[in-house]
Amino acid sequence: MSLIENNRVVSGMRPTGALHLGNYHGALKNWIKLQHEYDCFYFVADWHALTTHYDDPAQVERNTWEMVTDWLAAGLNPKSSTIFVQSKVLEHAELHLLLSMIAPLSWLERVPTYKDQIEKLKERDLATYGFLGYPVLQSSDILLYRPAHVPVGEDQVAHVEITRELARRFNHLYGREPGFEDKVEKALKSMGKSSAKKFKALRKSYQEKGFDDSLQSAYQLISELSHLTIADRERLQGYLEGSGRSILVEPQSLLTPVPKMPGLDGQKMSKSYGNTIALREDPDDLVKKIKTMPTDPARVRRTDPGTPEKCPVWDFHKIYSDEITQRWVNEGCTTAGIGCIDCKMKVVEPIQAEIAPIRARGQELERHQDHVHAIIKEGCDAAREVANETMTDVRKAVGLQYSEI
Repeated sequence: MSLIENNRVVSGMRPTGALHLGNYHGALKNWIKLQHEYDCFYFVADWHALTTHYDDPAQVERNTWEMVTDWLAAGLNPKSSTIFVQSKVLEHAELHLLLSMIAPLSWLERVPTYKDQIEKLKERDLATYGFLGYPVLQSSDILLYRPAHVPVGEDQVAHVEITRELARRFNHLYGREPGFEDKVEKALKSMGKSSAKKFKALRKSYQEKGFDDSLQSAYQLISELSHLTIADRERLQGYLEGSGRSILVEPQSLLTPVPKMPGLDGQKMSKSYGNTIALREDPDDLVKKIKTMPTDPARVRRTDPGTPEKCPVWDFHKIYSDEITQRWVNEGCTTAGIGCIDCKMKVVEPIQAEIAPIRARGQELERHQDHVHAIIKEGCDAAREVANETMTDVRKAVGLQYSEI
């Protein structure tokens, strides 16, 4: 794929079973939107589940199918996205192995979440290579498909940065094919005198002054010369960027708005806190959960005024209620004009409206799991085809492409 024409997005989720509203608003809802704008690859990161729960593998397969069912019920479309399971595309493991050969240990130890996770999961023995090396596996998951973008929130940009660094290091070590400079000169001649002169000026402007406009103009110039071969396009791109041939693409973070989805107790919604609303929550269970949510402790009696900002229910209103309803809640709470049950039941309605069609589609999919399995098999086949193209180039670059075998 030409880097200029690249419109691919890659992202994945660890299989934790049935999803909750935090998963939906934090990632899945955005995935559904992106599939109509990009060439999307979405995968179940089942190997990643073993980095922290290697001693409890029994639930991985069941969790995978529950999660995929939720994806499809929520609106992921296999006709618009490639949906697959990580471990069924063995090229993920192969690229992980090869990247681990060049990944500096210090890079892994400085990943922001490494020490945080060890602190949060004290009850687990995480002194393993798999846990330390998970950023390399994560980078392999991404780089294998040569995407232009990885959708993340601001707190996850660092994860994409280490992926970019590993791609850059790999390209620096292995991207210089024999006779690279001579082949670049031939590619420049193929451009024609006028285009080659313009290209060189743009390259100088970018490399000496760092002008991004010059880089983009040079990319555009290459794309307009339809007579250039794919190999020459890649050589010229590498020459422009100051490297060799870009075997692995450095993806950009695609910053996406991620609303804070609170749990029933006001903390972050998480299964480990037991404060979740399932994406396909039973209607009666949803009402019970909302009714028992804690509220502003100042409202001991019905006649006591409260402060919405101190109430977890208000956080739900900020996501689900329109401005008119929010004003009604704010005024009613601060003046004791409404009771907490009135406030809670008002937010039940839009939540029910959101998840009811997802629940209905999920029930239908559960009755036809063979259809879900077929979707994943087809997605794995498609992902494997793309992954093999990348690995053919990677194996050749590191000297492991044995034509005689």
